[in-house]
Amino acid sequence: MFADIADDYDRINGILSLGVHNAWRKKAVLISGAKPGDRVLDCATGTGDLAIEFKNTVGHEGYVLGTDFCKEMIEHAPAKADKKKLVVEFEVADAMNLPYEENSFDVASIAFGIRNVDNPLECLREMARVVKPGGRVVVLEFGQPTGIVGLPFRFYSKHVMPAVGGFISGNREAYTYLPETSAAFPAGEKFLDLMDEAGVFNESEAEKLTGGIAYIYTGTVK
Repeated sequence: MFADIADDYDRINGILSLGVHNAWRKKAVLISGAKPGDRVLDCATGTGDLAIEFKNTVGHEGYVLGTDFCKEMIEHAPAKADKKKLVVEFEVADAMNLPYEENSFDVASIAFGIRNVDNPLECLREMARVVKPGGRVVVLEFGQPTGIVGLPFRFYSKHVMPAVGGFISGNREAYTYLPETSAAFPAGEKFLDLMDEAGVFNESEAEKLTGGIAYIYTGTVK
């Protein structure tokens, strides 16, 4: 599915999110505590946007590696980094079975990807494994907003996203699947419970974005 929509993924994201996803990523990098010289692993990097955002923060003395299980998605990432004159490495890897040593990174992140892995709990544990004690795992993911934001968001997700995404990509099923998985995935306190269950964090917290349309979760690794 992701291979099929890879060529149109960035354009559709920009249209459907009205560009707000860029602000969410910047916020995630800020909350991560990443600093110049840090080593960062971005899992499910897709076309590389979050990895590139991290590189802007860690600088030339830092190191950023973006990974994704879908090679068709990640194939778009190197050119985007090159265009910004940033050195970011990209390679195909499974977020639930990372081929990296323990304590290799200061930060590990995943944006809009953890709900697509087979076992989110195992993914959290694997990301924490490769992060140094005291480092952070950062998760940016959709939520299920309620109140004044909830009703219009649910209408938008159920009707507008499949119509627009399907029209541009030719794959309506993909843009039906994406909001459906978001609606079913644990958000807010429920995801914090999942982080506690993982047993790899000293503390975890959640920050609500845009009325709960998305959340940033951070866990400090034991």
